[in-house]
Amino acid sequence: SSDLLVLMMSIPGLALFYGGLVRTKNMLSVLMQVLTIVSVAALVWVSWGYSLAFTSGSPYIGGLSKAFLAGVDGTTFAATFSNNVYIPELAFVVFQMTFACITPALIVGAFAERVKFTPLIIFTVLWLTLAYFPVAHMVWYWAGPDFLPDAPTDTGLLWGMGALDFAGGTVVHINAGIAGLVGCLVIGKRLGYRTENMPPHSLVMTMIGASLLWVGWFGFNAGSNLEANAGAALAFINTLVATAAAVLAWALTEKIFKGKSSALGVASGAVAGLVGITPAAGLVGPFGAVAIGFIAGVVCVWGVTGL
Repeated sequence: SSDLLVLMMSIPGLALFYGGLVRTKNMLSVLMQVLTIVSVAALVWVSWGYSLAFTSGSPYIGGLSKAFLAGVDGTTFAATFSNNVYIPELAFVVFQMTFACITPALIVGAFAERVKFTPLIIFTVLWLTLAYFPVAHMVWYWAGPDFLPDAPTDTGLLWGMGALDFAGGTVVHINAGIAGLVGCLVIGKRLGYRTENMPPHSLVMTMIGASLLWVGWFGFNAGSNLEANAGAALAFINTLVATAAAVLAWALTEKIFKGKSSALGVASGAVAGLVGITPAAGLVGPFGAVAIGFIAGVVCVWGVTGL
């Protein structure tokens, strides 16, 4: 079920969120970009992505021992965070697949309306291979609790250094955010930027997309616990209250500095809170999550209006 929720974040959630923000003439292209990127990423993941991210190799990247899912079937298992607790490996493959699908789709928001389709798809394959899979391996790969005594150094570089990324703040959000920043700097400003009005064409669709993202995010964060227990419950409540705090923080910040809050603001606040709590979702208490969400809401207003 967590797999389905994360897939829903991409299509329809992210597609509608981005689609509503662009001009009418560009909505179909954004929807097509997101849907196609998800499809391409899914096939790249089962071909070589899962193996590069989640097999032992070097601290920086895995190997190709499970390329094309070699040796992965209904009888193999993946470790969780508890001793002697395992899940079907195919369930882990498809859960992580949905993360790999949404991450390159996140990037297109940074240069929406300004990129050609075919080069974007080629970029997606290259970026997944050269950026996403190595970072996923460095942050998330480890031998599992039952095997660490035998292989204490069989971890990704950042995992071994003690980095804590519960559900993807580094692997997904910082990774895609930096790629989006570089992408928009390389591609350059929109034609007509600051000289013609470019309002979002449908804030209703953006609100629907943001709402679907929020619902789907419970699969993203609570599902990352890999077990249906108190850890998942903690990630669940943190995801809810951090997002609520960020919505209010964005609305209040807009009210103070612009004189009124906006629908785009509260939708953006929700996404800011979701992103903010993701790496800490299973690692802080509910009021720590509220603090993180509130700070994320305020800082991200500055990010999109000042930075």
